[in-house]
Amino acid sequence: MNDTIAAISTAFGEAAIAVLRLSGARAVEIADAVFRSKMRASELPARVVQFGSIFDGDTRLDDVLLTVFRAPASYTGEDVVEISCHGGVLVSRRILEVLLRAGARSAEPGEFTQRAFLNRKLDLTQAEAVMDVISAQTDLALRAANEQLEGRLGARIRELRAAVLDTLAQVEAYIDFPDEDISPETGAALRGRIENAIADVGALLATAGQGKVLREGLRTVIFGAPNVGKSSLLNRLLGYERAIVSHHPGTTRDVLEETINVRGIPVRLMDTAGIRESADELEQAGMERTRQAMERADLVLHLAEVPRAPLEQFGGLALESFVGAPRTLFVLNKCDLGEHAGWSGVDAVRISCTSGEGMDALTAAIETKALGGAAKAGWSVAINARHQACLETARDFLQAALGAFDQALSPEFIAEELRAAMDAIGDIVGRADTEELLGVIFGQFCIGK
Repeated sequence: MNDTIAAISTAFGEAAIAVLRLSGARAVEIADAVFRSKMRASELPARVVQFGSIFDGDTRLDDVLLTVFRAPASYTGEDVVEISCHGGVLVSRRILEVLLRAGARSAEPGEFTQRAFLNRKLDLTQAEAVMDVISAQTDLALRAANEQLEGRLGARIRELRAAVLDTLAQVEAYIDFPDEDISPETGAALRGRIENAIADVGALLATAGQGKVLREGLRTVIFGAPNVGKSSLLNRLLGYERAIVSHHPGTTRDVLEETINVRGIPVRLMDTAGIRESADELEQAGMERTRQAMERADLVLHLAEVPRAPLEQFGGLALESFVGAPRTLFVLNKCDLGEHAGWSGVDAVRISCTSGEGMDALTAAIETKALGGAAKAGWSVAINARHQACLETARDFLQAALGAFDQALSPEFIAEELRAAMDAIGDIVGRADTEELLGVIFGQFCIGK
């Protein structure tokens, strides 16, 4: 934290401009050493852009725009200097080298945001949201990340922790006066508070699935017998010819994967080899990869041909083995060619990859499967895996406190469980500040952020 750090904050490669960032107590001093203009960096008012040049000794490297952000009114809470130069790979690297020789240290991944957290500019949920904003692939994922960056999740966590703290304070009041028993009315109220906290934790945990989908995408496998239109469906959803379509069975030998935007949800769509009896080694290998992809899938689009009888496609297996299966959306293709009587009353999405009929219904069904019927407009949080682990720990302690209460144990036992639950909740927003935890979180960031 005592070092002044520097990094190129824009993506690697040629572009119109590149941005370099300095942060730390010597940021302005280092800028003075390399920047020449009508005004020195140290003389500039905060947040005023100044045109000038970066020099390496007497050699001018580039004309730049320089801005000073003075502590604590900066992203990191420290003095920050940002330099916008031409976006060539060589020129930006040369300027970074000059800054490092002038006294800065090369920043570690996520170190600017880590300093913002340590300087209390962000809580830990907001810091994590920074990376979610950068990696968002759809508007819905971006909106969820921005809502977390605004502090909505942090606010809910602090409210929950405050409620548990208030309950703990009331329980500890009886520890201070051991001769007084908890009255039935007070006991019922305290028990209700613990139950409410458990319910609030459960509501937050219910968003874990949606959070995983928004951050990682919905891993979706297109599955079915050969020649039912799996590759055609992939191409139709993508909007271009990605997979080879052929009337010959066994055309697809490997798993093809592409990410698409389905109503704001990032969907990692996988076209797989059709499952059938085959002596061909390559086709058998493709079918094994199909089975492996299905085991890891969040959703399986089980495709069948609606003009053909069900028994012809499922080897005599009952329809109930497929329709309504967990994580499965049953899809009947080629509805433009008529429907076999065997499909009457079967709950499925009926589509035509040729004409496009039913595709809106299919994307709506994927959305429902992905979000579990959650109302997108009402979302304010979507927790990640770390938040989930902390909340599950908190729920266990709260349930233990409830059990201790129902067993009429001493208030000390109840207080101990409540205190542990409160600590687990506090870990979400950053009560825990261990080096190992911060290293895991910020190590996933790009350098310069």
